[in-house]
Amino acid sequence: MNTKTNQMEKPNSWRKLTKNSSFSILMILVVMLVAMLIISPPFRSVSNILSVMRLFVPIAISGIGVMMVIITGGIDLSLGSVYGLAGVITALSITELGANAFVGVFLGMLVALGFGFANGVLVVKINLPPFIATLATMSIARGLCYIITQGYPISGIKEEFFFLGQGAILEIPTPIWCMAVVAVIFGIFLSKTVTGRRIYALGGNMEATRISGINTNKLLILVYALCGLLAGFAGIITASKLGIGQPTSGTGFEMDAIAATVIGGTSLSGGVGSVIGTVIGASIMGVLRNALVLLSVDAYWQQLIIGFVILFAVAADMLSKKRAGN
Repeated sequence: MNTKTNQMEKPNSWRKLTKNSSFSILMILVVMLVAMLIISPPFRSVSNILSVMRLFVPIAISGIGVMMVIITGGIDLSLGSVYGLAGVITALSITELGANAFVGVFLGMLVALGFGFANGVLVVKINLPPFIATLATMSIARGLCYIITQGYPISGIKEEFFFLGQGAILEIPTPIWCMAVVAVIFGIFLSKTVTGRRIYALGGNMEATRISGINTNKLLILVYALCGLLAGFAGIITASKLGIGQPTSGTGFEMDAIAATVIGGTSLSGGVGSVIGTVIGASIMGVLRNALVLLSVDAYWQQLIIGFVILFAVAADMLSKKRAGN
């Protein structure tokens, strides 16, 4: 009897695993990696693989933030500008105010958190549609980047700041450690805490969540604030990697972050998404970009191909929702 039960449980467990969106996305990543390992010898080098990982770290970190916003049924278009502004504020704090690296990073993230909080307030208190609210703050944050810097990059930053983007721990680049820590923290937050489960409930049915006595306004403000915070952290890592505060940094970056979440299985309808899926989605973006470069694909064609990948991911999401509804 027990033997039969175990035999039945194994196929069921395997069926559940294969139906899991994160598993499907992981298989796509594995296929891409195997194909590149066969096609392109330069791809196999350890330095190239670490370079690819460093490339998608900011996308993954920002993607986790915008994933939470999308789970609630919202969107954040300002994260690219907040990404750039956080790097500029950090660089400016270190060079002009004489702050040490820690204080500079803190101030940059504080500004990013403030923008995220402002997005939440505009959506919740002013009742602006998320698209309009974050479109406005996107312009404001980018404008501040140019006003503060006059359009010139901020250089002459203390070398102690470079460790965050250029250093390594146990021969693994620091940005990869940062991504791993962020992924673990927010993975636990969303899956193991009451607040995390309420965020999913909010995206599933906001009205039912409100009726159940949960303060949906506070949840929404929290989610937007965290999105801003993570976008700022990703921008600071990039500023550390480049060694300058670049006012144009993060231009168009919001599209990469949103695309990574959608490719990773986050539903634009809300209520569905995972940290692991977002990291895998960012990995696919990183591998795809690296593969196109190694295969000497023209830069203009690269944009076209990436656009089609994003289109395919969104279309697949919508079709899966339709099938589920039927």
